[in-house]
Amino acid sequence: MTMTKTLVAAALMALGTLTAQAQDCCQKKEAQACCQMKKGNPTVENILTRTSIRKYQARAVEAGKIDTLLRAAMAAPTAMNKQPWHFVVVTDKEVLKAIGGERGAERFANVPLAIVVCGDLNKAPQGPGRDFWIQDTSAATENILLAAHAMGLGAVWTSSYPREQRYKEIQAAINAPEHIVPLCVVLIGYPDEQPAPKQKYLQENVTYNQFK
Repeated sequence: MTMTKTLVAAALMALGTLTAQAQDCCQKKEAQACCQMKKGNPTVENILTRTSIRKYQARAVEAGKIDTLLRAAMAAPTAMNKQPWHFVVVTDKEVLKAIGGERGAERFANVPLAIVVCGDLNKAPQGPGRDFWIQDTSAATENILLAAHAMGLGAVWTSSYPREQRYKEIQAAINAPEHIVPLCVVLIGYPDEQPAPKQKYLQENVTYNQFK
């Protein structure tokens, strides 16, 4: 009976500590999302704790997790449901090195997995909306980053488009036809570092209704 009372008391104390932390978060007038995080919103917590990872363990990413990353990518919003994207999954060291190019060959070669997120211009809207493919593939890329973090992986977005020399270098490395344009390369693996997420919320970057 004494042991039971002790366990209950310990549980109540732990609960009280978590509640106090949540209240303290709100009292400090931090972002509302912080309070939601403390109250156990896993989606918001995943978004707020994601950070770029550039060092990875020498461990392959499982096929099932790669499939989940791709499904998450293709669940992104897309203008007019055109889905003007194509994803190239790269695990071959030589191809990774070629994708890295002259400046990043060594770094890319030591990454277990890369997903080259491309726009498929043959599927893009015609006319003034043609460049919506950039928004669509960007949304897909963010989904990959968040899904990777949720599964215990680390990832970093490395840009390509609109730098012509860079995206053509990647096109050549993956032997892509002209209408497949690499927006970026997402490097992915099991983290071998634990950088703290950056606090990026700034009230000065928010306007309600209209600029004065």
